[in-house]
Amino acid sequence: MIEIQQLDANAAQIAIPELAEILHASVLQGASIGFVQPFTIEQAADFWLRLLPAIERGERLLLVAREAGRVTGTVQLLLDMPDNGRHRAEIVKLMVHPHARRKGIARQLMQQVELLAMAHQRQLLVLDTLSGDTAEGIYRSLGYQLAGMIPSYARASNGASLDSTSYMYKLL
Repeated sequence: MIEIQQLDANAAQIAIPELAEILHASVLQGASIGFVQPFTIEQAADFWLRLLPAIERGERLLLVAREAGRVTGTVQLLLDMPDNGRHRAEIVKLMVHPHARRKGIARQLMQQVELLAMAHQRQLLVLDTLSGDTAEGIYRSLGYQLAGMIPSYARASNGASLDSTSYMYKLL
């Protein structure tokens, strides 16, 4: 059974070792989530540690999926928008540990993050993803529309090439 929960800054700090493991494993598996190899578990833990102040301020909301008590997936909702964008939020860093994939965890995280966005009066969600990646198909199946693609946008996690990025949105 998968349980989805929002973590406050204190709970996030306690979960950093598991979150770092998911991030590290995802990057090693080729996830295009902002990091390039070589990428250490210490760098992954530092990433999560640096997010704690924004989580504490409520600018960034962190959801995790737990299976048998262990964190197996995560997604974030960025609420800190300029005054003219308070109706929107950005979804970032959707990750499921490679050993826990193909169980619907990403879909459950996305459904919960959408409910969270609506609870914060957000009517538009935006995200970006590696063009052609499995995640793009998940987002499309959840009703996200392609706004456009940018070629050679980000260095691949292996550092060897430049990948295209798809920008997507969903009106709630």
